[in-house]
Amino acid sequence: MNLSGKSLVAGVVGQPIAHSMSPVLHNAWIAAAGLDAVYVPFAVTEAGFPSLVAGLRGGSVRGLNVTLPFKLLALDAADQVSSRAAAAGAANLLVFKADGQILADNTDGLGLLAAFAEQAPGFDPQAGPVVLLGAGGGAQGAAAAFAEAGCPEIRIVNRTRTRAEALAGRFGARAFGLTEVATALAGANAVINTTSAGLSGDSLDVPFEATPAACVVMDMTYKPLRTPFLQAADAAGRKTVDGLAMLVGQAIPSFEAFFGQLPPGEVDVRALAIQTLGL
Repeated sequence: MNLSGKSLVAGVVGQPIAHSMSPVLHNAWIAAAGLDAVYVPFAVTEAGFPSLVAGLRGGSVRGLNVTLPFKLLALDAADQVSSRAAAAGAANLLVFKADGQILADNTDGLGLLAAFAEQAPGFDPQAGPVVLLGAGGGAQGAAAAFAEAGCPEIRIVNRTRTRAEALAGRFGARAFGLTEVATALAGANAVINTTSAGLSGDSLDVPFEATPAACVVMDMTYKPLRTPFLQAADAAGRKTVDGLAMLVGQAIPSFEAFFGQLPPGEVDVRALAIQTLGL
């Protein structure tokens, strides 16, 4: 990597952040495109997040991807909010403009739908209900994406039912508690785990037999690539979509926002990420 005094800088912020594959993807694209640029991780505490963002105003850093647990805080730090981020109520992308303004955007929905298109060809978001497990930033982005795509019904399942109800109210969705999972899954066109550790601890015990045979199951987590959640869906004979496909899908418009061009298509960043993860 050859850097200069004119190098463009972008990055990703989260806590923890050491596991992130975003630097691997973006730096591979940067190298293939021959850009004088670098993409770096930023580790910060929740209390330090606003100060980090405020200190990057002015455009010396082009922007940040935002991951857990800062997607909701990212909206508060921005001066302008895109329609996608406003609909989601969360941002995974902050763009720093030369005039000091900060734009919040959300490319998670684009990545989510791109992942389904890639790994579940023929999936139609308008064909039936979608069930979202969790009610955090990931669920908000997913709900906004499916609502925009014309999904007829969105169901939110969460350990704290009041959080599910709060999110459901924004999208005309239905809220369910943990004891109602089987009811929520009935007739589902898709089931998506939007949590990092599960609804009630380190695992999700989901009765996939309650879903139709054609139901598509996705986990936003990509390490491990085949999570226990996806393995259970596989065992039940359900088609699955992994979180790495979503990561790549959301990274493409992020790269364009940072560097003003689409990433080179000849780079197999999925294979590179899998190799890096040792999978």
